[in-house]
Amino acid sequence: MKIPKAIVTYCPKCRTHTEHSVAIYKHGKRRTLAEGQRRYLRKQEGYGSKRKPEQKRFAKVTKKVVLKLKCSKCGYILHRKGIRLKKSELVEKHG
Repeated sequence: MKIPKAIVTYCPKCRTHTEHSVAIYKHGKRRTLAEGQRRYLRKQEGYGSKRKPEQKRFAKVTKKVVLKLKCSKCGYILHRKGIRLKKSELVEKHG
């Protein structure tokens, strides 16, 4: 799906419709020292079973793509809910 690089949408900080630059959200690297990650690693080690079941077959073919919108006026960043896409590309809107 072709996604425009800039869209006009509501900014909750400006409380009006402004132009937003669009990027595809990528999650950051997990912190090893975070409490949840330490707990996860502690439960994973040893001879016991895995903490979560290992997936044998893939249930889904696609991943959800979350859009990161940045207001051009105030710089406020908001995330647009993820939609399932096989392929996404950002395109320059011309017209």
